[in-house]
Amino acid sequence: MKNLLLILGPTGVGKTELSLRVAEHYGCPIVSCDSRQIYRDIPIGTAAPTSEEQARVKHYFVGIRALEDEYNAGQYERDALTLLETLFAEHETIVMTGGSMLYAEAVCKGLDDLPSIPTDVRAEVKKQFETYGLEWLQKEVQRLDPVYWEEVDRSNPARLAHCVELSMVAGRPYSSLLTKHSSTDSHTSANKRPFRIVKTALERPREELYERINHRVEQMMANGLKEEAKSVYPKRHLNSLQTVGYKELFGYFDGQYDLLRATELIQQNTRHYAKRQMTWFRRDKEIYWLNANDTYEKNMAIIDSLLRGDSVQEDKR
Repeated sequence: MKNLLLILGPTGVGKTELSLRVAEHYGCPIVSCDSRQIYRDIPIGTAAPTSEEQARVKHYFVGIRALEDEYNAGQYERDALTLLETLFAEHETIVMTGGSMLYAEAVCKGLDDLPSIPTDVRAEVKKQFETYGLEWLQKEVQRLDPVYWEEVDRSNPARLAHCVELSMVAGRPYSSLLTKHSSTDSHTSANKRPFRIVKTALERPREELYERINHRVEQMMANGLKEEAKSVYPKRHLNSLQTVGYKELFGYFDGQYDLLRATELIQQNTRHYAKRQMTWFRRDKEIYWLNANDTYEKNMAIIDSLLRGDSVQEDKR
């Protein structure tokens, strides 16, 4: 059976370089499962693979959508499965990497057909948001769906409102609608995939990860993140730009604080997002955790063993 190898983990942990080396080892492409790298015009803030990295290994789902395009995990599931069918005709193993939890879950487990949202429900949620602000949305998501609360970008009103609307319509948490089965085991799913799924994720000590995040934000600023955000500022209302890095700089452009404070907020909010990513990934007992401080050779040996189906249960968490 063909192998889909996932290399997951929080932002800034080091997924890019490991994924490149693993893909080179197997002579296969990389399929991104990052919900923001899919958009054009924002490569710095989304830490998209550089032209040099894409020259090393063919990447898919990077910079293929306009900022104006609406795109979600359901669409990604359909597009990714179609692509994988083509890629598996030529490769035994495909590497998938990224930090978007729902995108990875969509490919591994599948998503339910979500109910349509009646106009009156959407209007009511919008009215409450306009009256009581972002804090009301945040409290509603916490109340209606504590599981999704651990994953969602808590300053993105569009995603919060979507969760509230669907939870209200379905009468149960939005997150419970996202998988076709209650089990965390994709191999027992009623929506079983025609390929073998091997999940790995990188981890580092928290303080080390946070220091890497702080440094990466500083590097992004040196590489032109402020100018990139300025170029898309006229489109700041788009859902694709309701993400860490851009929202904080938009606040700077609006005169809410200075550039130093904007940079500190990007670092802080990125650290918070990384913590939520780890919480989400920790729930998945299928993931084999790799130590980012181990040598490439050691991690590659573990990955080889996992793909062969060898037992490495003693280190699985």
